[in-house]
Amino acid sequence: MKIKSFLAKPFASYIYKGIRKGMATAVDDQENIFSNLLKTGRITEFGKASGLDKVNTYEEFKQAIPIRDYEQMRPWIDKIKEGRHNVLWKGKPIYFAKTSGTTSGTKYIPITKDSIPNHINTARNALLCYMAETGNTKFADGKMIFLSGSPELERVGGIPTGRLSGIANHHVPSYLRTNQMPSYETNCIEDWETKLHKIVDETINKDMTLISGIPPWMQMYFDELIKRSGKKVGELFPNFNVMVQGGVNFEPYKAKLLESIGKKVDCIELFPASEGFFAFQDSQLNEGLLLNTNSGIFFEFVPAIEIYNENLTRLSLKDVKAGENYALIISSNAGLWGYNLGDTVKFVSTDPYRLIVTGRTKHFISAFGEHVIGEEVEYSMLKAAEEEHVHITEFTVAPYVNSGDGQSYHEWFVEFENKPENMHAFAMRVDENMRKKNVYYDDLISGNILSPLKITPVRKNGFIDYMKSIGKLGGQNKVPRLSNDRKIVDEMGRWTEND
Repeated sequence: MKIKSFLAKPFASYIYKGIRKGMATAVDDQENIFSNLLKTGRITEFGKASGLDKVNTYEEFKQAIPIRDYEQMRPWIDKIKEGRHNVLWKGKPIYFAKTSGTTSGTKYIPITKDSIPNHINTARNALLCYMAETGNTKFADGKMIFLSGSPELERVGGIPTGRLSGIANHHVPSYLRTNQMPSYETNCIEDWETKLHKIVDETINKDMTLISGIPPWMQMYFDELIKRSGKKVGELFPNFNVMVQGGVNFEPYKAKLLESIGKKVDCIELFPASEGFFAFQDSQLNEGLLLNTNSGIFFEFVPAIEIYNENLTRLSLKDVKAGENYALIISSNAGLWGYNLGDTVKFVSTDPYRLIVTGRTKHFISAFGEHVIGEEVEYSMLKAAEEEHVHITEFTVAPYVNSGDGQSYHEWFVEFENKPENMHAFAMRVDENMRKKNVYYDDLISGNILSPLKITPVRKNGFIDYMKSIGKLGGQNKVPRLSNDRKIVDEMGRWTEND
């Protein structure tokens, strides 16, 4: 046994025991975080303007702090960019995490001295929980890769600014630096395709034991490895046995990734964002991701169907129920207050609090009142694909509103790894799954208001070419699973098989 894997065992056990203990104190921990946030918040510009000095209870907090999205937080963040101190949190942020918003353009999310441990320690804890539960520490001795954004940082208002994954790169512990791939110089390459080829150059002959990244871009890496070597990834890297992923639901990509690997590997799923590291897979044996209840973030939950209502329901952790779809709201020691992330989650357990990510509040289809969400389209497609032994590379869904005499329908743009023998029968199977999953959609089909869905095949690498065309290839960018308009699919028409 080598030294790193040997030393990891007692540390993993220690951290794992602490996390297990925290499962029983999650609600108390949230109440303590709430109190501590208020203490600091009261001395900030934001807190004084919001009357946080008069807030002592959660009910009073809900009255004082409305739910805000980035656009509503922007005036406060602009003050920080101007060089002001004590705006949203004490002092100034130590970083801005720069991220692309779908409606807000570039967003600048503050990361403070108090909030940075949430980002760094949670990723570490996920690996340590895995080590403690499985006993597998060997990967710590080999080479590990995280397919990330550039670690080069610019300055905005005097504050170092860059992609979250690039910021995290600066906080990799020194004892892991010798294990980390690719090189710093390669990580700094902005063009994704150039970067990908260089990553393959640097890693193809290394002893890779852990590979981490967003699933669609891990697949691109695997495809290039296979193309270069003529071998499955598991054959090329015989000691590769842990795959870490986050950023999107893993299930639509899982079958193809594992087929590319060609052997069983353990998977660890994460739920990170620029605004915080919210949950992680703490067990290979249980469904869902453990909510990070003691890491500087106070969580609120709004029934997803109410998120755009004027009078909505706001729940703290103790009042959530398993099986309900919630919009996730956070207040944190990064200086975010009542912040609507735009993500939706569903608890699969409340003892402990484990959840799955179900989609985005702005990614839905309700052109006809059906309110279809990401979880439903992914379930419907994956179930049909499994039953028909079909592999899906990528897909997105949009409504087709027929203004003439014909009926409207949902149009699914799908890139297949291998096509179904009968496309119409496959589409009907997906449609049947959707009807079982969403009662409103079923009513629209039964009432002859909508026609059953239609599938438009996308040619090989069509989604990659689309992302390249809009300047979002690589990094943490991903294709929205569904939209309530046709902006994406109208562009995708350039890469359909009928093109």
